[in-house]
Amino acid sequence: MTRILLYLLSIVTANVVTAAFLPLQLGVFIIPMGTLFIGGTFIFRDLVQNKFGRAKTYLCIITALILSASVSFLLGDTLLIVFASALSFVVAETADTEIYTRLKLPLSWRVFYSGVVGGLLDSAIFVVIGLSPLGANILPWSAVPAAIFGQIFVKTIIQSIGAVLLGKIHVRLEKRLSTGGNALDG
Repeated sequence: MTRILLYLLSIVTANVVTAAFLPLQLGVFIIPMGTLFIGGTFIFRDLVQNKFGRAKTYLCIITALILSASVSFLLGDTLLIVFASALSFVVAETADTEIYTRLKLPLSWRVFYSGVVGGLLDSAIFVVIGLSPLGANILPWSAVPAAIFGQIFVKTIIQSIGAVLLGKIHVRLEKRLSTGGNALDG
């Protein structure tokens, strides 16, 4: 249950932080502050799937979608932004789930690869549909690539950190189990 709560909390936190703080500008990159938490949502979603399976993960994604859209709307986002956020969320979370399911790799690598693809889709869809002149016209076309790549960059860093940490935790658990120690000790 903790994994599900962390997943849902990371989504709400991403929405609140994005609404509360101006985007960070790193060189040419434009990065909404909530992007730091969005990278974590993919990690938590993978951990939910690892424990509860794919079918229950989709129930969590639906719950998260409703929660995210509601929070976004309550924080004052326009219906177009809420729609773009919901669409990018569904596509990215579905891609993450299906890639994670199909990869026959250690947990850390599945988390990394599925999250990078999910983050790429989330960034591209949201920026183009929600922020570009095609959507709410918040960003000019000239700023769209910087907004997309800035988000992808940050989400990839978060995925990398999560994958490394999960890999180290997994190795420690395997060592404890192989030496007869209790995985819950220490």
